[in-house]
Amino acid sequence: MARTKNRAARKKKTWKEMSPSSKAGTILTAIVQVSLLIAAQRDISRRPAELINGPKAAWRAASFVNFIGPMGYFVFGRKRSAGGA
Repeated sequence: MARTKNRAARKKKTWKEMSPSSKAGTILTAIVQVSLLIAAQRDISRRPAELINGPKAAWRAASFVNFIGPMGYFVFGRKRSAGGA
């Protein structure tokens, strides 16, 4: 019985039930996520295939995975230049 009450207490809130600060946080998180996605997609499009670790199509698909995809691309997907600029 107690477990049922806990589950009901943790039910996801609808947009109307959220506080203004929760709404702002959700909007900010969405903006950051979409910005990372757009930045990764643009970089993949503009960067030659020789400067990307692995196939472009795989990184393009991976970049759609919330924050992990674009961050993974920027950390592991791009080859570093030998000059270090």
